[in-house]
Amino acid sequence: MMRRVRAAVGVMVLSMLGGCMSVSDMGMVAKDQLSDAGVLDHSQTRRSTNFRLQPDSFIYIAQGAFMPPGGAYPRPNVVAEEAFRGFVEYFPMVRRAAQPEGLEQALSEARGVGAHYVLYTRFARADDRIGNLDEWSDQEAIDRLGIDSGVVQMMLIETSTRYLIDTATIRSRGGLLTFHDNKPEDLLGPPMEDYAQRLLGMSE
Repeated sequence: MMRRVRAAVGVMVLSMLGGCMSVSDMGMVAKDQLSDAGVLDHSQTRRSTNFRLQPDSFIYIAQGAFMPPGGAYPRPNVVAEEAFRGFVEYFPMVRRAAQPEGLEQALSEARGVGAHYVLYTRFARADDRIGNLDEWSDQEAIDRLGIDSGVVQMMLIETSTRYLIDTATIRSRGGLLTFHDNKPEDLLGPPMEDYAQRLLGMSE
């Protein structure tokens, strides 16, 4: 762990000495290195395709009523909520279901409001480790101390044809400096925004 942290600092220092990177670029490199080393939150998104959407695409976001294994009890609609927050900056025409619903209901409601696509999400796994004194008082289990993690699965479906456009899996874990008071759902914001950018071709 310390070796990877030292490597991250070394990359930043060499970049500064070389004068070939801006301050923001150096900050991004350092953040990426520290995330990979487990010091900061980290996420990895895997997509089945590189399909891109138009910025004026109308997306209906919903979450399935599925309680993930792993010892965590996230809010019932939290994945859809975080996806909406991540998408609304990039897709002006986006709407979110008010509560968890089945896929058929989501498709029906999407058609009803004229949405082009349904982003259907669920927490596949969520591990809420002990990260504060209250959680320790509730559980008092040494093996439960540690860093939160979670897996989210998503399907992007064309509303009119029911064609599966894309699937994506987001694997997230907390960091040593950020795990206090965190829960698996607190890790979803950045990867959801990143997925929205990928759908627009803004990042790879």
